[in-house]
Amino acid sequence: MIPVLTVAGSDSSGGAGIQADLKTFAALGTYGMSCICALTAQNTKGVSMVVNTPVDMVKSQLEAVFDDIPPKAVKTGMLSSAPIVETVADFLKGKKVPLVVDPVMVATSGAVLLEEEAIAVYKEKLIPISTVITPNIPEAKVLSGLSIQNEEDMKEAALALMKLGPSAVLVKGGHSVEDARDILYDGKEFHVFSGKRISTENTHGTGCTLSSAIAAGLAKGFTLTEAVGEAKKYMEGAIAKAAEDSVGHGHGPVHHFWFYGEKWGRME
Repeated sequence: MIPVLTVAGSDSSGGAGIQADLKTFAALGTYGMSCICALTAQNTKGVSMVVNTPVDMVKSQLEAVFDDIPPKAVKTGMLSSAPIVETVADFLKGKKVPLVVDPVMVATSGAVLLEEEAIAVYKEKLIPISTVITPNIPEAKVLSGLSIQNEEDMKEAALALMKLGPSAVLVKGGHSVEDARDILYDGKEFHVFSGKRISTENTHGTGCTLSSAIAAGLAKGFTLTEAVGEAKKYMEGAIAKAAEDSVGHGHGPVHHFWFYGEKWGRME
């Protein structure tokens, strides 16, 4: 088995956060592990409460995992407070493992998931040790301070974010007015990943799912470009299936197991 670790927040409705990450890891044939940094009370309509995990517990979870089952890749998601971001960054610094940083700031429903003071710690400590950061356009705007309206703006933002120290930047175009395309800058050249824009509101957990899929690919030994390309294909299938088959009364979750059979026979 190929172990992969998610360091993020829990989504009680199962569509995003830790739950989406573990589903993605399983769907892509890896062994998922978790460090839960926050508990959220949420569903497809919104987030009603957030409780942060004590930093000692965050550190203890990380120590327990690395002591026994060192992951082949790590992804971070919702790290809602500055002390949590700092604790995670300090622990992972120096670890020779691919690190995918999804700078989760706002949920699909619009709920704010990152405290303002945590952004500075992201820039100073976590982003510089990352293999790749995966901001969507609103997150890239906050981190870079730039206006992003088109593909050229996405490239400019990627160049600006590289100055923070990551090995690569993936600016996700799902919020773009153009076709849903993502721009990867690996420090040498740009790679454009085009995609179909699927008309649906069932996009809960897309950022978590894509970054987890990239981490799974890196854990399997894919190059970053390969991992992003495969993750993009997986994500499109998950959104397309969710457009026709979803749950909840708000922004439904993507379908993590879209390529499996819809019905299982009786296990006797």
